[in-house]
Amino acid sequence: MTIEPLLQEELLMLRDQVRHLQGGMVASADGMVIAHDLRDIEPDGLAALTAAAIGVAKRLTEATGQGGFEESLTRGTDGYIAAYTAGRRAVLTAVASTDTNVGRLHLQARRAAERIGAIVDAAPRR
Repeated sequence: MTIEPLLQEELLMLRDQVRHLQGGMVASADGMVIAHDLRDIEPDGLAALTAAAIGVAKRLTEATGQGGFEESLTRGTDGYIAAYTAGRRAVLTAVASTDTNVGRLHLQARRAAERIGAIVDAAPRR
């Protein structure tokens, strides 16, 4: 059984819980797309960019003694890109407009990342 339908369900539930969420993606820590709910964003490119950004964020947290990486939020003029660790092998990336309540995004995405991480970690490696 593939885990993609379970992950798609989590991404759709996150979209329902967070107003103005434009889409989400689950990718491996090394930048390979596992599942996505993105309409106008190319998922392979976003997965690669997320992996690169997380690599820098991990070094930043370690260099400053802040422990292991957990999440990152980037704010642009037209919205937000948030990345959350999802278990040992995956990352949840969420893209949202400027109208999004960032506190709600964090609350719901952290919960989703925990569930997603459990699904991905329990699945056999390919």
